Amino acid sequence: MSAILDKAYREKVLGFISSNYMGKPGQYRYSHACNVPTLYSSTYAAMTLSLFGEEIPDKEEWVNYLCSHQDDEGLFRDPAIWDFGWYKGDPLWCGRTHLTSHVVIALACLGAVAPKENTYIKPWEDLDFLVKWMENQIWNCKADISQTGNALMNIGGLLQYERDFHGNDRAGKAVATMLEWLSTHHVDPNTGLWGDDVDLNDPKQLSNVVQAAYHWWELYFYDGVEIPYPDKAAEYILKTQNPLGGFGLGVHNRVEPFNSSACEDIDSMSPLARLYRLGTVRNDQVRNALLKGADWVKTNQTPDGGLQFVKNREFQYGHPNLLGPADGGAMFPTWFRTLTLALTAKALTDEPVNLVRCPGMQFDV
Repeated sequence: MSAILDKAYREKVLGFISSNYMGKPGQYRYSHACNVPTLYSSTYAAMTLSLFGEEIPDKEEWVNYLCSHQDDEGLFRDPAIWDFGWYKGDPLWCGRTHLTSHVVIALACLGAVAPKENTYIKPWEDLDFLVKWMENQIWNCKADISQTGNALMNIGGLLQYERDFHGNDRAGKAVATMLEWLSTHHVDPNTGLWGDDVDLNDPKQLSNVVQAAYHWWELYFYDGVEIPYPDKAAEYILKTQNPLGGFGLGVHNRVEPFNSSACEDIDSMSPLARLYRLGTVRNDQVRNALLKGADWVKTNQTPDGGLQFVKNREFQYGHPNLLGPADGGAMFPTWFRTLTLALTAKALTDEPVNLVRCPGMQFDV
């Protein structure tokens, strides 16, 4: 079996990251279509370099650059993208909590900790508030359950971070309550998936609930808690693999549904890789699905060395300063697709992969 993170792939990705460096420590643009540094791009650079085990330059200055964006509530804000598109109104699924969830991983990759405690999430440390908040989220699959996936992951991951990096016991109890609640509410024992009024014969609905579940499964995996009904979950995750090897069924690309997005691919491949590595579903079907998926992921690499969110399609990550062109790579999908390959390599091979012990997405089980 050839290497999943082979030398040619690695060198092209590193070249792409280098090409987006803006001349000051930690400052990177999002793609060749952009011309200003953004905080998201900085995190993707640090996290990708860390995956490869690269020596990260100017660590102290890079950390200072990231931490200069932390506000008094302990969240991070980037003035280069704020008050526009997805970020206007600061929603939980894509606002400061989402950005902060990325920054803390990047800081861990740089050997640092966010200097200020996160006071923004104090309300979720109240267990009654937390449960009522979860009850009031969108659980109907015909609505946008993916926003619930992101919101719970962002809050849950930041609670885990406060517990592990700032010694917050109340945050730890809140995480335990969140996982206990998720294990007994809106989850189907026959599928291991969450969501009400789901038609799993509809490929898009199946894909949608798997994508939502990925965000909660990561909370379980990080804490070493078994996900609900893992065998059934794996069975239904496998059903999202398409004939091209990816895991898209049309949620993010209705025109060419099998040209799957970076999110669709990792949302199925990460839980399969983690379950395989744990020995929970260690079988040839899962292994072959992951290998086929890895081959597909690498076809999304462009001549500039970066990777695309959806092959040959422009994708704006909520703001013009986060624009990925149709003919080139972008920092978010370059990191996310490389992480997908890294988790697969960690599960199936002895290739060197550097994962960090931090909540979010870039940890080992």
